[in-house]
Amino acid sequence: MNPLQRYAINAAAAVLLISLAACADLSTRERNTAIGAGVGAVAGSVLTGGSTSGILGGAAVGGIIGNQMEKDKK
Repeated sequence: MNPLQRYAINAAAAVLLISLAACADLSTRERNTAIGAGVGAVAGSVLTGGSTSGILGGAAVGGIIGNQMEKDKK
């Protein structure tokens, strides 16, 4: 992994952590969706060598998985 890719991954992780701090009032399901999208974006970036489609696809898949992790209790 070249230094630029490593920087991009670290920057994405930092943005994710900062943005999650602003999401304190989200429901568990909304928080899981946001976390899943962030983790999926990083995983997609790593697996595809930083391609845009890999990042977006990973974020979409991660968001869906995170959303389905815990159904809201009614």
